[in-house]
Amino acid sequence: MQGLYLILTNPVTGYERCAEAAVACGVRWLQLRMKRAPRDEIIAVGHTLRAITRGTATRLVINDDVEIAREVDADGVHLGQDDMPLDEARRLWPVTGKVFGLSTHSREQAAHAVAYAPDYIGVGPVFATPTKAIPDPVLGLEEMGVIIHASPVPTVAIGGIDSENLAEVRRHGATAFAVVRAVNQVSDPATAIRRLQAVWQDSLVH
Repeated sequence: MQGLYLILTNPVTGYERCAEAAVACGVRWLQLRMKRAPRDEIIAVGHTLRAITRGTATRLVINDDVEIAREVDADGVHLGQDDMPLDEARRLWPVTGKVFGLSTHSREQAAHAVAYAPDYIGVGPVFATPTKAIPDPVLGLEEMGVIIHASPVPTVAIGGIDSENLAEVRRHGATAFAVVRAVNQVSDPATAIRRLQAVWQDSLVH
């Protein structure tokens, strides 16, 4: 779990173009998140993204719903604190090699998550973000760093991250970072992705 983890949510250029840009730029992780969309629509988009990512270095993760992830043969599923328990999701999708991620929003949640052995945990929100109807409390860089350094499983920093604050996120210990608006809300997703990747690489050196 390294580098950019791209979450697709209502991209202005469309899901297909954003996914194609992610694959072209070598993004390792691509998550489909369509809150409140009809199930059939999510499945249809999921199949489209599966076709785009299949056979590439980009892994497709479905947000919240293990049954949709199973139906589109995604590479993994990402669960929130209020979603199906991770052990139950594994029971419903007992396929070798599938990845199970879990969102955490505090030291307590991150520590509790370890018992379920997720493949990775999301840590955030690092900064304020409008992408959730009911936002979780902002962690800030220092608290994010504490949680990441204490975690025995891989972590992904998330929440309000963009090219302007990414270097600080890296300096506080992040090994992977998720973005939403920084790519979804621009007219040229490939350029936005490359910019984030460049900032990330530069922050590793400096």
